[in-house]
Amino acid sequence: MSLLFSPFSLGPLALRNRIVIAPMCQYSAEDGNAADWHLIHLGQLALSGAGLLIIEATAVEALGRITLGDLGLYTDDNQAALARVLAAIRRHSRIPVAIQLGHAGRKASSHVPWAGGQCLAPAEGAWQTVAPSALPHAPGEPPPTALDADGLARVKAAFVRAAQRADALGLDAIELHAAHGYLLHQFLSPIANRREDEFGGSLERRMRFPLEVFEAVRAAVPQRMPVGVRISATDWVEGGWDVDQSIAFAQGLAQRGCSFIHVSSGGVSPQQKIPVGPGYQVPLAERIRAAVDMPVIAVGLVTEPQQAEAIVAAGQSDLVALARAILFEPHWPWRAAAELGAQVEAPPQYWRSQPRELKALFGDARIGQR
Repeated sequence: MSLLFSPFSLGPLALRNRIVIAPMCQYSAEDGNAADWHLIHLGQLALSGAGLLIIEATAVEALGRITLGDLGLYTDDNQAALARVLAAIRRHSRIPVAIQLGHAGRKASSHVPWAGGQCLAPAEGAWQTVAPSALPHAPGEPPPTALDADGLARVKAAFVRAAQRADALGLDAIELHAAHGYLLHQFLSPIANRREDEFGGSLERRMRFPLEVFEAVRAAVPQRMPVGVRISATDWVEGGWDVDQSIAFAQGLAQRGCSFIHVSSGGVSPQQKIPVGPGYQVPLAERIRAAVDMPVIAVGLVTEPQQAEAIVAAGQSDLVALARAILFEPHWPWRAAAELGAQVEAPPQYWRSQPRELKALFGDARIGQR
């Protein structure tokens, strides 16, 4: 029996298998509002047969957007637009849907990737970015404003309000974005955090604001809603954030009721040197899983079903997330189920698509039904 296709629970949230669709920015929102693109994009992924779908990084305030096209959940219009997309998904799929809430910090106010990704110019709608310290992400970029006490309180409150909106939308889980060089990661990493107050310096102080944000969000939504965190387990820069510090952070999160940890890496510095290869981040997830009593999601160039099965079977992680691979092949879980001798949920409109030799692939599908 395939372990990848065995059920798993994130607290009270039951998943039909251990395949997670990672949050992937689409940079296609309008004033933070989900658009037709999101209906198409998330709609097809909702029919994939995966165990959990996580909506892309969603800004908790306008200043926290990476680009002008970022999805947001900070206005009533944002909430209503996303409700339209979710209603369509719910009509046709039973997949649990989570959302990743984030703030770009000093990496905000940028062009979309296919337009170069560089910082916006004032004439292009640039805005003043914020960060733990007034240090730009890369040389030549405009420096951010260091968050003062009022700014920290505003950001924390923005995370809470967005979480409450997520709950009101009926989303199944929340993932806080503390990875890829965005604001919460910036507080964690000594590369971006040079503060001399209670939120900078020692590991304990650098973890303080991200932990406070987690606590505030956890307290703001019902216990039935899992709240997890995505981290960059290492900056891949000497003297930066590393896996030992990530373990300490994960342990702090676990003590505060964190439901899962999603292990990625990098993003805080252009000086990073990432040894990219198949499953290159899985050993990071494995180390964290060995140190905490909390479900762990591995991600990073996991592209083949046998590869994903081996990761779960070896106990390196509890779940496996797909990103680019499932954009390229939205029905990847169907292929995985076929290769691993498992069953996958598919919409009845597609039941007749399965090959004759795989007639049990879709479980109770009735191949001959008109």
